[in-house]
Amino acid sequence: MKVRPALLGVACLAVMAAGLASAQPKREDPLQAEQRKLQQTQKQLKEEKERAAAARARETSLLAELEENERRLAAKQREVARLEERIKKAQGDVQLFRGEITRLEGQRAGQEHALARRLRAMYRVHAQGGALPVILSNDDPVARANAVRHLASLAVLDARLIQEYRGTSEKLADRKGREESRQRELAGFHEDGKREQAEVDREAAKRRTLLAKVRDERAYHERMVGELTEASQRLEAFIRELQAKQRKLAKVPPPKGGIEPPTIGFAGLKGRLPWPTEGRIVTGFGAQVHPRFGTRTFRNGVDIEAAEGRDVNAVHPGHVVYTGWFKGYGNLIILDHGGEYYTLYAHIAEIEAKEGEDVRLGQRIGTVGDTGSLAGPRLYFEVRYQGKPQDPEQWLRQRG
Repeated sequence: MKVRPALLGVACLAVMAAGLASAQPKREDPLQAEQRKLQQTQKQLKEEKERAAAARARETSLLAELEENERRLAAKQREVARLEERIKKAQGDVQLFRGEITRLEGQRAGQEHALARRLRAMYRVHAQGGALPVILSNDDPVARANAVRHLASLAVLDARLIQEYRGTSEKLADRKGREESRQRELAGFHEDGKREQAEVDREAAKRRTLLAKVRDERAYHERMVGELTEASQRLEAFIRELQAKQRKLAKVPPPKGGIEPPTIGFAGLKGRLPWPTEGRIVTGFGAQVHPRFGTRTFRNGVDIEAAEGRDVNAVHPGHVVYTGWFKGYGNLIILDHGGEYYTLYAHIAEIEAKEGEDVRLGQRIGTVGDTGSLAGPRLYFEVRYQGKPQDPEQWLRQRG
């Protein structure tokens, strides 16, 4: 059967058209294109979030950096103090050895003088022929016996003088050796002290640099404000936990709203509390606006500027419920005065109160320092009732 040429041509054109259609790219559905773009955007967003999280993880907390710096600084200062004590002890030992050396040298000089006299006497005896002619020169047996006893006594005396001289010389050599050894130790302590003091100076310089950034650069200042706000919130929560614990120990139910504070004990001393330390209030209670950056914060207590090392005293008899480092506050002491009243003392240099003990009015519980402080030595002081901060200036005795 023969195929007609016209039909064959049509078939060829149909095949060619199908081939061209399959060779052309298929047009993408607009919805699928948008979905693909969305997926790419989400992927980029996820990557950006991961990078931001990694950057935040690498970024050191300013308070944590300050805390670590202060810990290193305190450790180095303790080492310097320890070396100073060892230097003082070594210097005392050197002085003691020198005194003994002077005494032994004088003692040995006297012994040498005595031995020199005996040697001269013995020389004169030997120059006259020795001791035997002296003994035999007398015909009286009693006189001879006395001469023999006298010479024997002199020999014993000479032996004792020689022995004492040797003993003194040995002691003198021992003291000189110990004095030289202590001098070498003392030189080593001085070198260690210089090295540790250099470390103290470096750590102090790092601290000054960090505090200068917080004071002068907005970004650092705002970061620190945020971290201090978080620290204040943590302290609030911590005090609530302490209160709950104290109530549980005392088996006292939590207070209900609207209860008036009692008029006895701590509550009756409003305006009459003694100051916790000698100084002046430089930062008051309540809302604060930074004069340069305009940041707003709220102070739950007051800063009392005072000389470093000055006594910090309990303003009322109480029970020590916490002592230790608290981030943002440095060394912190919390006293429970009963009746839901607490006082807090922060930036302490040396904590002297012991957690769990009772303290009396005016008892020294620590010393003023700058731990956790951004502005030098000062005492941060709070009064709290039922967990809420009170204005300490309204509680402290007015000064004339």
